[in-house]
Amino acid sequence: MSKKKYFITGGGTGGHIYPAVAVADALITRDDTEVVYYVGNPKKPEAAIVADKNYEFLPVNSSGMPRKFGLGLVVWGFTMVRAWLKCCSYILKYKPDIIFGTGGYVSAPVLMAGITMRVPFVMHDCDANPGLVTRKFAPFAKSVSVAFDVAKEKINNTECFVNGNPIRKGFLLLSKKQARADLGLENKMTVCIMGGSQGSKTINKAAVSILKHLSCAMNLQVIFQTGKNNYDDVISELSDIYPEYKSDKNIIIKPYFDDMVTPLKACDIAVSRAGSLSISELCASSVAPILVPFPYAASDHQRKNAKYIVQYDAGMYLEDSETTPQTLLKLIEILINNPQRLEQIRINSGKLAKFDGVEKIIEQLVQ
Repeated sequence: MSKKKYFITGGGTGGHIYPAVAVADALITRDDTEVVYYVGNPKKPEAAIVADKNYEFLPVNSSGMPRKFGLGLVVWGFTMVRAWLKCCSYILKYKPDIIFGTGGYVSAPVLMAGITMRVPFVMHDCDANPGLVTRKFAPFAKSVSVAFDVAKEKINNTECFVNGNPIRKGFLLLSKKQARADLGLENKMTVCIMGGSQGSKTINKAAVSILKHLSCAMNLQVIFQTGKNNYDDVISELSDIYPEYKSDKNIIIKPYFDDMVTPLKACDIAVSRAGSLSISELCASSVAPILVPFPYAASDHQRKNAKYIVQYDAGMYLEDSETTPQTLLKLIEILINNPQRLEQIRINSGKLAKFDGVEKIIEQLVQ
């Protein structure tokens, strides 16, 4: 049996990186895989995430396209041409049999090189509204995978499959009770507050003001991911509002969790941005989400993701501009005070989970 060489590409944000990594991790364990290479930007998170993996990282400098015409656009054009040529040289050197791309600007020069060098590629798009790179390159792809059924309507490729997002097996294997024990929490109602890997100042500001009330008045456990850049500001503000938080066993505050499986599986309610991967992991955890879409996301994809979830009564919706301590607390109280409503949203959320996304994407790659 001939073994295959793979190029995996996707980067910039967790929504592009983690699905690509999940597929790469699965491919590297297969008997029919010779080698896996990850092509990404050395200055972006994918470089650090892939550093501990069993596949080689191939660096390519690329960036998002400026929205205004000017010198920046010209410089960007030259940068992408260099990136495309670099990717062509990688293909000549390593001779991949197929490329797998998860979108974002990092994928663009790799997929363009695939077209140039006649290497077939498969794409995956994680959002309800497919990104620009996916829409432009989909017609040239061997096949396309999407996370949401509504995205299929916008893909110009007859070989388009709804697979959900590739997610880690831990979401299927870890129990809620064990997840809480792993975090040193009791087995009781728990809320997770997060704004993605970068954090959200809007969510953080609202959460800090109600953290004491959630713990002391409502006896809720709170897992609070602030984002690396916002942690010091959150701690400073919380120290003024609730200096006793350090000894409060109901509260866990961290800048970032390397593995979101445990905190998400531990909670009943999650306050979150509406990135596609976050939504997929929330559904895989059967959590009742309160979604606060990032209003400046490309093509407004977070708002569209969130409204897709609300359409199935699998979550609640809160506009970024309307996120205050009062509005956030009100939504949490609605769920806490109506256990049947909370349970129904959790059930609906769980029904949207897809645990075989990795396997289905690999089927597309090895065909």
